[in-house]
Amino acid sequence: MISSIKRKRWLLLASALLLTACTKGDSDLREWLNVVKNRPAPPLDPLPVIEEPPVLVYSPDGLRDPFGKPPMNRMASTGGPSPDLNRRRQPLEAFTLDSLSMVGTIGSGPGLVGLVLAPDKVTYRVQPGAYIGQSDGRVLSVTPYQIDLVELVPDGSGGWLEREAHIAMDELNSGDKK
Repeated sequence: MISSIKRKRWLLLASALLLTACTKGDSDLREWLNVVKNRPAPPLDPLPVIEEPPVLVYSPDGLRDPFGKPPMNRMASTGGPSPDLNRRRQPLEAFTLDSLSMVGTIGSGPGLVGLVLAPDKVTYRVQPGAYIGQSDGRVLSVTPYQIDLVELVPDGSGGWLEREAHIAMDELNSGDKK
């Protein structure tokens, strides 16, 4: 058998031969790298043509000034409905109509007064002419079973529209047992 020292020598000699074989092929590699590096780069695609955007000229003639005084209410100037901004607000105008409920009436005939329970757990008396809700709702009439009113709502173009609304007596409070 071959001793371990001889085996180590043979391995050392074989690896030296392999390493010298690798260095001989290095000149071909260097030559190829030089050829590739010296090759001219391919031409770039031309830049796209950018068209000039159309020129827009702003002409404020005939338009309202966005920073000036707001235009007058169109409907108010033509005699249409509009809210009275100078009148004193009433307590029930702090609540939305759907949060109010009619719980009863007091009196009879033309002097009938409606009782409305608000979210603050206070019962308010309501007569024709009173204001209810957040849309300038004015009470038109009070009946034993409902309160009729008309609200002012914006029409989307600077004016106001009148919209009918009702607050009906709650079924639980009407006295009808089923």
